[in-house]
Amino acid sequence: MKMPVKPKKKTQSKEKTAITEVLNVNVIFPNEDRYDGECTRTEDGALERNGFGIHTTPNGIIYTGQWKNDKINGTGKLEHPSGAIYEGEFKDNKFHGTGTYTWPNRLKYIGSFNENKLEGEGKFIDADDYEWIGTFHYRAAPGLKLKMDI
Repeated sequence: MKMPVKPKKKTQSKEKTAITEVLNVNVIFPNEDRYDGECTRTEDGALERNGFGIHTTPNGIIYTGQWKNDKINGTGKLEHPSGAIYEGEFKDNKFHGTGTYTWPNRLKYIGSFNENKLEGEGKFIDADDYEWIGTFHYRAAPGLKLKMDI
């Protein structure tokens, strides 16, 4: 805990910058998940995923990307064994921000996400490679328009 500093007359106070050591680790969790990447130590000495890393599960889910405070935060790529892939921004382990979700059947959504939901402006590419643009609200997209290349 940082205590407030009372300034003295005619002196300048310089705030100390904490230097956090970044460690590269290979960890296998009790559930057989594996993490290979960067981490730091918390104040109580525990390891916490921070930085770039790859997390894999025994059933074939692979996340490659940024971590902060032991959660998926920043940009990355999440691949499922089914062939579904999300690539884009994450916040607290959820799709959040701009990204691309590709289903196993190659249908694709490119646009905004809010806590794992399609939310905002985006583009949907169907099985025939037609592009549909509009505003998405989770599973609904009223007023979706076909993009025509004429």
